Amino acid sequence: MTDDAVRVRGLRKSYRDTVAVDGLDLTIAHGEVRALLGPNGAGKTSTVEILEGHRPRDGGDVSVLGVDPAHAGVAWRREIGIVLQSTADGAELTVAELIAHVARYFPRPRGLAETLELVGLTDKRDSRIRKLSGGQRRRLDVGLGIVGRPRLLFLDEPTTGFDPVARRQFWSTVRGLDTTVLLTTHYLEEAEALADRVTVIADGRVVAEGTPDTLGARDVATVVWRDGREQTADPAAVVARLSAAYGGQVPGLSVVRPSLEDVYLDLIGGSR
Repeated sequence: MTDDAVRVRGLRKSYRDTVAVDGLDLTIAHGEVRALLGPNGAGKTSTVEILEGHRPRDGGDVSVLGVDPAHAGVAWRREIGIVLQSTADGAELTVAELIAHVARYFPRPRGLAETLELVGLTDKRDSRIRKLSGGQRRRLDVGLGIVGRPRLLFLDEPTTGFDPVARRQFWSTVRGLDTTVLLTTHYLEEAEALADRVTVIADGRVVAEGTPDTLGARDVATVVWRDGREQTADPAAVVARLSAAYGGQVPGLSVVRPSLEDVYLDLIGGSR
């Protein structure tokens, strides 16, 4: 086993005259949940498809679970799980039939009951797939992605169509998985809730990386009061100093930290 689940150096991919990925570097540790954020056209999909072994690259070095995806075999593919943005297979099968069918491709799959419970479809096990709602179909997609107990799980917009309650139930499921996860999402709240680290890409390059709390100097707060303002990574110390100076209550005091959305929009700038 290598030290990292994913290691990418200088990744490049172009489509004719359009550069989609431009020298991208990415490292994901084993057991980490990594969120990959970026506007449409930033290069997220191309990057993920190369890591999945579904798209050739033009340049760079890529290792996924210790193997170059461009030359990976069946044994490697059994170690990864993929949840695509949308699928439309098996319309006439039941939920249980499709999960059981996919499970046969893996040497040590989860049990049917466990998989159904993890994605909240126990009461739909005998329903035809064509009769599922959009959110239920999305849960089934996730079930198909995790039934093989993957060491690395790719989640591409996994909660599209989920209502708020279902989305939070899914977050709980992901937190309970003993696996490495690469998540792409447009829900910044989702990235903040799930990710150990966040990578933001724009124009095919990494523009920022860090924990959800520190990305883009998000850990720096602005303390504002009647007579001034100060940026600091330790707002409690500034407030204590001001309180001592004013002999108690500080007039007009407020402490403001940028949201993840504020930081993200600032980072991607003109790439939106």
